[in-house]
Amino acid sequence: MADSVITFDRLDRRIVGALQVDGRAEAARVARVLGVSARTVSRRLARMQDAGAVSVVRLPPAQEVVGATALRVRVTRGKAETVAEAFALRPDVLSVDLLTGGEELSVLLLGDDADRDHLLYRQVPATAAITSVSAHTVLRLFADAQHWRADVLTPEETAALAAPQRAEPAEPVVSAHDDVDRRLLTVLDKNARLSFAELGHLAQVPETTVRRRLRRLAAAGHLRTLVRVRPGLLGLAVDANLWMQVPPGRLREAGEALAAHPLTHAVAATTGACNLVAALYCRDHQALYEFTVDVLGPLGISSVETTVIARAVKPVGAGRDTETQSASRPGRAVARS
Repeated sequence: MADSVITFDRLDRRIVGALQVDGRAEAARVARVLGVSARTVSRRLARMQDAGAVSVVRLPPAQEVVGATALRVRVTRGKAETVAEAFALRPDVLSVDLLTGGEELSVLLLGDDADRDHLLYRQVPATAAITSVSAHTVLRLFADAQHWRADVLTPEETAALAAPQRAEPAEPVVSAHDDVDRRLLTVLDKNARLSFAELGHLAQVPETTVRRRLRRLAAAGHLRTLVRVRPGLLGLAVDANLWMQVPPGRLREAGEALAAHPLTHAVAATTGACNLVAALYCRDHQALYEFTVDVLGPLGISSVETTVIARAVKPVGAGRDTETQSASRPGRAVARS
């Protein structure tokens, strides 16, 4: 079953909302907070996951996104899909979106300066299908996809799910990962809802060690989860990016205000002609207009350019284990060589 033929009712959306607060919350805990049976939550979750409509994955730490590069890539008409797929194959690309009109892509690039410079100064210029690129470095991350909530839970329900659970003491926080950490994180990248026993089996680590390590990784910000769900299933038909110019004296205020708004799922201060970027989901185009007028208007935004996403070619959280795939396609000019 594909997610295009599945629909969500109010309870489905509330279950998704619960996982947005705690992606690893057990079905029984979600059920207690939502006031339904654990069997109902388990059955609903299985249905959504089997349909490919919902998955929970691990996001990179927020500090890795600061210093990332947001690219606006213009391409020759008819070449957008090919170029988008080539970018998506790169393991250092966090997301790729195809914009309405078919001649522009939005790309978020992680990785080190050497890889970025090789891409921008050597590979991109050699790709005839790309007509122009503007690069914007992320200076401050006010909010990203992990912070977004579907606004379907009460404040009390959100607080109950966010409350820390009793667990075994974590191991001391350390800055470097060892082989055990790396194996656990690799598994969690693809499915962050695996049980401790399943994680231990897949990573070949004792379950007691898994519990301690996950506590430590969570304390260090390495266990951020993301619910991957198509916005349309939550009643949000429009996915848009806003590229804004804000007076420096109001940049922090505008960034924090937009990050707190329930429609935004990413807000960042960047370099470039536009110094504030926001991504938001809206019910329809009328709601996007109202957001522009009623929310942006009072924040002192000097100018805004709005782009609407036609398709997420590589959604945030789609995984970064594509090194082998990239190397196997030498004909892709912007794929990692």
